[in-house]
Amino acid sequence: MLRVHQGRASKAGLAPGSVVYTGEVEVETVTIELFRYDEGQLTEHQVSGLEQALALREPGQISWYNITGLHETELIQAFGEAFGLHPLVREDIASVGQRPKVELFEAHLFIVLRMLSLTEDGSPQSEQLSLVLGPDYVLTFQERPGDVFAPVRERLRRGKGRMRKLGADYLAYALIDVIVDSYFSVLEHYGDTLEELEEEILREPTPHSLERVNRLRRELLFLRKSIWPLRELMGTLQREESPVVSAVVVTFLRDAYDHSIQVIDTVETFREVLSGLHDFYLTSLSFKMNEVMKVLTIIATIFIPLGFLVGVYGMNFDVMPELHLRWGYPALWLFMVTLVAAMLVLFRRRRWL
Repeated sequence: MLRVHQGRASKAGLAPGSVVYTGEVEVETVTIELFRYDEGQLTEHQVSGLEQALALREPGQISWYNITGLHETELIQAFGEAFGLHPLVREDIASVGQRPKVELFEAHLFIVLRMLSLTEDGSPQSEQLSLVLGPDYVLTFQERPGDVFAPVRERLRRGKGRMRKLGADYLAYALIDVIVDSYFSVLEHYGDTLEELEEEILREPTPHSLERVNRLRRELLFLRKSIWPLRELMGTLQREESPVVSAVVVTFLRDAYDHSIQVIDTVETFREVLSGLHDFYLTSLSFKMNEVMKVLTIIATIFIPLGFLVGVYGMNFDVMPELHLRWGYPALWLFMVTLVAAMLVLFRRRRWL
């Protein structure tokens, strides 16, 4: 989850703009999904190659190409040349360890986001999504199959609302917005986990509880690094003017910006809660240790005078006044029991017990 992409070492010494895949996931077949639409109609295609993808473009219609699989760098290079992408953009698409960012060019925008999901064991995993926005097209590049774009596809198919009435910039906004909204599902899982962990620590803290706290701290740090740059990214999209982003869509981007701030605030809140749980665990552990030490101290205090008494009568001297008394032994036991009882009463009154 927190591993550094080792493939970056293979780029050492190469010229800027060299397209080298730095990830580890290689799908069996790179797939190209095309949605081509206008207000009146929509067509979907599974494209087998770049030539077919370009042949299916129609003037006056919006084209959304979703490419799954980045290890075939020749295809990324070909798409970049066909759509006039800057060489550094092509390089960043294949370099999957990119920080979320936005870069503005004269004819297109390049945006890098992180798609977050949970594995079967509840751990977070992150996938880089590269998005290129042009005047009448959107390109999305993802490393492996599976994404969060099902709501966007369904809205395109229904053809209701603004989805097919506005341009490619609104489609790009919708894709960004659904990615940001998917973060809330991941954070909801962590909210439930934190509540469960808090009850566990309040009830009976164990070393397993501390292990869970430390694991969650690492995972939330991972989420923070994936989400925190969203603020800068969304702010840039709002502030900077671009010929491919209309004023209408800028208004919608403000709403996505608000969502990103909520996500960041939630992550920070969870980290503070987790830090509090860590401190509370240590406090509970210290309190339990103090309780144990108090009991042991009381036991030792009780046995100090008893040890003194039996020590005196164990010196084996012949001349001792009490040795030949008929009731000496029972009297000693009575005195010791009375002494213990008196000490317990004293401890009780002073609230040491």
